[in-house]
Amino acid sequence: MKRIYTWAASPAERNWTIEDLLAGKGKRKWVQTTANAAEEAAAAEAAGIDLIIGNAWNIEAVRRGSGRLFLTAAIDLVRYPLPDDILRAAMKAMELGADAVLTARSMKIVEMLAGEDIPVMGHLGLVPRKSSWRGGLRAVGKTADEAFRLYEDFRRLESAGAVMVEAEVIPGPVMSEISRRCGLITVSLGSGPGGDVDYLFCNDICGEQDDRPRHARAFGNLLELNRQVQDARVAALADFRRACVDGRFPSDAETVDVDPDELDRFVSRLD
Repeated sequence: MKRIYTWAASPAERNWTIEDLLAGKGKRKWVQTTANAAEEAAAAEAAGIDLIIGNAWNIEAVRRGSGRLFLTAAIDLVRYPLPDDILRAAMKAMELGADAVLTARSMKIVEMLAGEDIPVMGHLGLVPRKSSWRGGLRAVGKTADEAFRLYEDFRRLESAGAVMVEAEVIPGPVMSEISRRCGLITVSLGSGPGGDVDYLFCNDICGEQDDRPRHARAFGNLLELNRQVQDARVAALADFRRACVDGRFPSDAETVDVDPDELDRFVSRLD
């Protein structure tokens, strides 16, 4: 663990720092998942996950679950529309314990954040909220021309001051070629094993829903466990209702008694 100070000037420990990530570029593999609750963050740390990413407004909860994992705060694309909004959100996230911020906004926004020494993760390839520009949800970089334009975007992002990039749904071989030709820490989401970081959403990994994107794999089945929990919840509530109706609840065991003499005096006063 590395000793650091947070942006709130609080002493802390981190498993990785920005310097570690840059020094390990192309030399090792890191693993990242999402965490937006204390339980998810704690599970990620216990499982040995390297990096976590969560929404900027969940940072406090995430830090309650893990104070040591490298944490990136995602600055929502539309919740913070103006440059000042984004800067304030980024500063607040860093104050609350984030180690970097993710933005899918313009290169000017990246430059602004990087100019304040905020570690920035950009977002290239398939950016779902901007998918209309790509003709819908599809892989990006399947032709030589598009792959080269994508490479140029990576280089522009690096020149703007970003240190990391979420690279989403890019053909694996294209991702490998781009990653080894740029200085950004490449975070592969559906872009094959050629990035510096392998990334999947926690809910996909844990199997929390029936539908998953093609690039995701479920390593658990929380959906079935949650269904069992819900069935057990319904059964308990139904049994409670029946017990109330037929007089089985509340019983003497769940009812506070009173001394008979005190009760008699009480009733006499009522009468």
